[in-house]
Amino acid sequence: MAALLPVFYSTVAAGSLPRNVATAYWGYTTSISLLAAALLSPIIGAAADLTGRRKRTLLVAAFLGAVGTALLATVGEGEWKKASLFYVAGHIPFVVSFVCYDSLLPFVARKKDLDRVSTRGFAIGYLGGGILLLLNTAMVLAPHRFLLPSAEAAIRFSFITVSLWWLVFSLPLARSVSEPPASGGAAPVSLGTIVARTFSSLYETLHEIRRHGEPMKFLIAFWLYADGIGTVIKMAVIYGAEVGIGRNDLIGALLLVQFIGLPCSLLFGKIAGRIGARSGILIGLTVYTAIAGGGYFLSKPWHFWLLAVLVGTVQGGTQALSRSLFATLIPKEKSGEWFGFYSVSGRFAGIAGPFLFAATGHLTGSSRFGILTLVLFFAGGALLLRRVNVPTRAGEAEGAPSA
Repeated sequence: MAALLPVFYSTVAAGSLPRNVATAYWGYTTSISLLAAALLSPIIGAAADLTGRRKRTLLVAAFLGAVGTALLATVGEGEWKKASLFYVAGHIPFVVSFVCYDSLLPFVARKKDLDRVSTRGFAIGYLGGGILLLLNTAMVLAPHRFLLPSAEAAIRFSFITVSLWWLVFSLPLARSVSEPPASGGAAPVSLGTIVARTFSSLYETLHEIRRHGEPMKFLIAFWLYADGIGTVIKMAVIYGAEVGIGRNDLIGALLLVQFIGLPCSLLFGKIAGRIGARSGILIGLTVYTAIAGGGYFLSKPWHFWLLAVLVGTVQGGTQALSRSLFATLIPKEKSGEWFGFYSVSGRFAGIAGPFLFAATGHLTGSSRFGILTLVLFFAGGALLLRRVNVPTRAGEAEGAPSA
């Protein structure tokens, strides 16, 4: 999604289109996918809570996402519509699986360990993703050593490896993580009852979130800065290709992000233990603001490598601490529903950023001005986050710091 697919989309699936148009179509595709996922996530999260099927829903979504990913290998030259369709088919289950995955966090970690467990999860994720991306990068750089006819064929085969990797590493969760109890007691016996209780529960949760000022303030702040983070993840490579950065530099820099992200995610966990999760997030957003500003001047390969290093230092830690901070603000027994809204906040956020990025590039003929808009998302999110009162380790409310 961040390294190989944007290159494939720009040079193969949409290779017959002008570069800025290919970038725009990729931005529109991600926005449409996120909109659909954002609408489905709270509904499925609430249903998983009510029926006690968080883990089962996660595994079904992972399977469907893996199938959509594998289908990308069948996309031919000029088939950008087909590529967009299969991306959406894989990405929506991906988002839904993470709603259920995040909702398990309060059940597998004590409250005092949430920051540590969350950041370790991201760190291990970077390790797993980094190992596979390293293999895929070697395939692209030396396809004949892997009995593949070309770099394009290697990228196609990488979609198959991602699909299999996803399925295989879902097995430990399937075998070792217990299914939390249903929030509604006994599971509803009919589909109609499930649907009715799901929407009733969603309505109650929405009103409950509105009554709880701190989770609501956090979600608005998260909506802003997650938009910027998601746009960087999805648009960085295709933007780099547009301004002339070579494929090997683009993939290599994204590979570096994976391995920098591992120790830096763990570091953010230690930082949160000393200064709090919110302060750790604010540090990350400051770095992201500098990245967005520097992206405007991107023109040489070493520029892209430098920005990739900066992204790697803050990406995993900022996301992990956001997840654990939100977990401290919500009732544990309704984690699926609340994390459904957390996902909605992040996914709706991801709609505006890529769309604005794409539209700006489409209208101006260059995406350089689009990347500057991300400064507004990071700065605005940071200002709102500073106004959120977060619980201390002892459980009391910690006031928002003075400006």
